[in-house]
Amino acid sequence: QVQLVESGGGLVQAGGSLRLSCATSGITFSSRAMAWFRQAPGKEREFVAVMRRSGSTYHADSVKDRFAISRDNAKNTVYLQMNSLKPEDTAVYYCAAGRLLATVVVVTQESEYVYWGQGTQVTVST
Repeated sequence: QVQLVESGGGLVQAGGSLRLSCATSGITFSSRAMAWFRQAPGKEREFVAVMRRSGSTYHADSVKDRFAISRDNAKNTVYLQMNSLKPEDTAVYYCAAGRLLATVVVVTQESEYVYWGQGTQVTVST
């Protein structure tokens, strides 16, 4: 059974930090790219960061130098460390898994990812 379960969201003041986790099962974790997306109220879901199977990463310009994606293949878990949070980072954050043994080409495209978690809310107050 495939499961992606996000945790670590919450309410934080601007300038603060949070670390999101996405624990997975049933997906052969180490053989997939893993990504984070987010959806703010009234907006479309947008790409945040991806870590490919090789370990290479790519972050959206809006979060570059503030957020960092990482993964622990032994724990089948992907993380998103978020620092210097801003009110505009308020959103539901989703983790997503790419296709088995496939290279994610257009990392920002949702169709590149086949499994999704249910999301965790992050709220940044002023």
